Amino acid sequence: MRPPVGAPSLTRRTRMLLIAAGVLVVLLLGGSRLLNFYVDWLWFGEVGFRSVQLSRLFTQVVLFGVVGLLVGGLVALTLWLAYRARPVFVPVSGPEDPVARYRTVIIQRLRTFTIAVPVVIGLIAGLAAPTQWQTVQMFLHGTPFGKVDPEFGNDISFYAFTLPFLRMVLNWLFVAVTICFVLALVTHYLFGGIRLSGRSGFVSTAARAHLAILAGTFVLLKAVAYWFDRYDLLWSGRNSQTFFGATYTDLNAVLPAKLILLIIAVLCALAFFAAAFRQNLQIPAVAVVMLVISSILVGTVFPLVLQQFVVAPNANEREAPSIERNIAATRDAFGITPDKVDIKPYSGESQATPAQVRADTDTIPNIRLLDPGKLNKTFTQLQQRRNFYGFSPNLDIDRYTLGGRTQDYVVAAREMDANALAGNQQDWINQHLVYTHGNGFVAAPANQINAALEDAGGQGGLPKFTVSDTQTRGAIPVQQPRIYYGELLDNQYSIVGAEPGTAPREYDSDNAQYTYTGAGGVPIGNLFDRAVFALAHGERNILFNSSINDQSKIMYVRNPRDRVQAVAPWLKLDNDPYPAVVDGRVQWIVDGYTTLQNYPYAERVPLGDATSDSRLGTGNQQLPNENISYLRNSVKATVDAYDGTVKLYGFDESDPVLQTWEKAFPGTVLPKSDISKDLQAHLRYPEDQFKVQRELLTRYHVDNPGEFFSTVSFWDVPSDPTVQGGGGGAQDSQPPYYLYSGLPGQDGPSFQLTSALVSLRRQFLSSYVSVSSEPSTYGKMTVLQLPDDTQTQGPQQVQARFLSSPDVATQLNILRQNQTTIDYGNLLTLPVAGGLLYVEPVYIERAGQESASYPQLARVLVSYGDRVGYDASLSKALDQVFGAGAGAAAGNNAPVTGGQPAQPTPQQNGQAPAPSGANPAQAAAAQQIKQALTDLKAAQKDGDFAKQGDALAELDKAVSAFQGATGG
Repeated sequence: MRPPVGAPSLTRRTRMLLIAAGVLVVLLLGGSRLLNFYVDWLWFGEVGFRSVQLSRLFTQVVLFGVVGLLVGGLVALTLWLAYRARPVFVPVSGPEDPVARYRTVIIQRLRTFTIAVPVVIGLIAGLAAPTQWQTVQMFLHGTPFGKVDPEFGNDISFYAFTLPFLRMVLNWLFVAVTICFVLALVTHYLFGGIRLSGRSGFVSTAARAHLAILAGTFVLLKAVAYWFDRYDLLWSGRNSQTFFGATYTDLNAVLPAKLILLIIAVLCALAFFAAAFRQNLQIPAVAVVMLVISSILVGTVFPLVLQQFVVAPNANEREAPSIERNIAATRDAFGITPDKVDIKPYSGESQATPAQVRADTDTIPNIRLLDPGKLNKTFTQLQQRRNFYGFSPNLDIDRYTLGGRTQDYVVAAREMDANALAGNQQDWINQHLVYTHGNGFVAAPANQINAALEDAGGQGGLPKFTVSDTQTRGAIPVQQPRIYYGELLDNQYSIVGAEPGTAPREYDSDNAQYTYTGAGGVPIGNLFDRAVFALAHGERNILFNSSINDQSKIMYVRNPRDRVQAVAPWLKLDNDPYPAVVDGRVQWIVDGYTTLQNYPYAERVPLGDATSDSRLGTGNQQLPNENISYLRNSVKATVDAYDGTVKLYGFDESDPVLQTWEKAFPGTVLPKSDISKDLQAHLRYPEDQFKVQRELLTRYHVDNPGEFFSTVSFWDVPSDPTVQGGGGGAQDSQPPYYLYSGLPGQDGPSFQLTSALVSLRRQFLSSYVSVSSEPSTYGKMTVLQLPDDTQTQGPQQVQARFLSSPDVATQLNILRQNQTTIDYGNLLTLPVAGGLLYVEPVYIERAGQESASYPQLARVLVSYGDRVGYDASLSKALDQVFGAGAGAAAGNNAPVTGGQPAQPTPQQNGQAPAPSGANPAQAAAAQQIKQALTDLKAAQKDGDFAKQGDALAELDKAVSAFQGATGG
């Protein structure tokens, strides 16, 4: 018989090449990680949160080591036992026996295999473990909730912090035992402990004992899993279309089944352990069959039978206790308990008189005319100043008190937009050393415009800007208006700073340059750090540029949201940071949430879907669409727009999840008492939290389990009526709106976040939800619930009424004929005088002029009851609905007080001069347009089609004259 052929040997050169290749791979992978670690190390040192990086890294390293040693050690032990238990003599089936060849290779390199296999498997397992570092930290620092689940009586912290960790440990043990079983099986086969020759094959006593113990251990772990499965029933999705939590079937069939299967699994494990000392494998085989059959009959069939024949025919009664638990848990988990949500009856119908409307001085004077979602192009065209400046796609709403009067403002930071650089501005020096920062804070009263479009000869309908920048001190003064950190600076790095006596190089204005003097940025004065960042950014200029000196610093991670996420990785962040002037400085305010996936009996909400609306894709980031069953706005974070300072304030200090993370990262979250009064005045109730809560309130305003089961009283979030072609999905939902207005039963106006809700699968209004952002009443939610027997029109129906009104349709067609496009602003719902007032701005924009056009407020649509108003002035539109004099309270178009608004010159904006005094032909043409519109209205009112034709001809002639006068 020819002996088995040995493995081919490697030449010295081949071995050296393989070693060099391995070293190169390690350097490429490890070197990149080391480089990134050092860059992060410098950045965390800049923001003062290096303890977060070190704590996270330490936890990940420990996890890597523990899991790697656990899995690798068990694998090594398994291989050693399997090799030691090999038969002394192993028969060979023939000269071409493939098993013999493999066995020879392994024996020749036994040390290599016995070390390499456990090390490689241990490394793979260790590398997968660090992603679960948050689970470990939450387990180590878990804080009691002081509340227990209604079924097992455990504190909620057990499900939030302890159970996930125990599940993690159990899963890794499953992985380790499974790998060990497979490797033991292969090893025993290769070394003859298991042979497949003959009818029944052969298994040595040692191999049988080894494999039986591993199988018994696996089954014993399964018994532990059955024990933990009992707790998983508390967030069961068996009846997820109605509610989450343990159902009648879960409690009366599945729960006992888990205990029965646990006992059977323990018996089955004992049978395997007994088989390690007995040659008869029938007992463990019978036990496995019994476990499988029991899992099918007891764990699957019995619950299905009970559900089908006992629960389904009487589900409303059977599930009532579970629904009651679900209602209580969901309200508690998402902060919509009765002490936080005040549900009030509201008629929704009224025959208000002009005097009653004028008397509502909390709401009418503060009606918001400017839609922040529509004005990005307007802000850009009129306040951009230079091509490389820009504004966030979605502007923000905040409130300021000027001259003793509080009102809401559309606000934005004028940021550096690297994507807008053109020509030579895109040179590396210009891009990273010259154009480094934005300039200014721009605001406009949300309830005012400069003048009606017609009254200003076509130049009206624009915001009343107030600007604070390096050249102008506006009504909202800013001590340091330069914007080095903002939403448009995601991937842009800048190198700032210069030695004393060196000429400034950063662009500040056409007449001045600037040298950064703030605390932001990482120093790169030494050659080593410059080389590091040259490698990190793949840019040799960082290393060789002579302008970079000992005082230079590099700024990166400049998006406020990214900075907060880096220092608080345990938070989920609201998708809409907003700028505010706080204590004279521009601060980005970011809302942070703590969440849990498994809160007993609480509803599971897909976070991404629940926070989507019609504005998604216009600058807002969608949150990850993971299921959550607990949500708290636990942290308010600020990022200084000049020096990038990040501060985390514990806002909901009673939140056990926040308390847990404060223990994990001590000193990183400041107490709520550190929030200054000025910052408190600009804190808003966050939109994403409100979206989740209003979605839940559509169902969980119902108290009675039977009524909840029938869904007859459920509501819906309306689709946005101003979005054409919407399919009614989550991304077409009407967004909530920030308003400074009054509320029934409230003393004075307040800054609120509001939303209308409609009946389930219907368009009639069912309720109006508002939550306060005022410091004294922050988070207090009011729900005005309309009677079920009324049919008050909802947003979609009101929009349909607007567009189907003959007068409105005619006027809109006239606007379209003037080479303009029409865009509808946010449809606001306002409770006024016992009824509901709808207000919608209408914007026009010149068609075919994408680079130069911008929206202007042309008309205001108003609806109350069955009446519709439409005019260029809100006050006149209100008069049309309520009668003469009703709109007097809305006639406030006074200039902004407390400063000098910065109006850009025509040359700065690249626009033609205004017609007032500068272009008589244009002014005359504008007057002709106004006269033609007046004649057209009169002809339409009289029904004289001939005069309508003449008026349209005069209008077309006047428009042509106006375009000629403006050079258009």
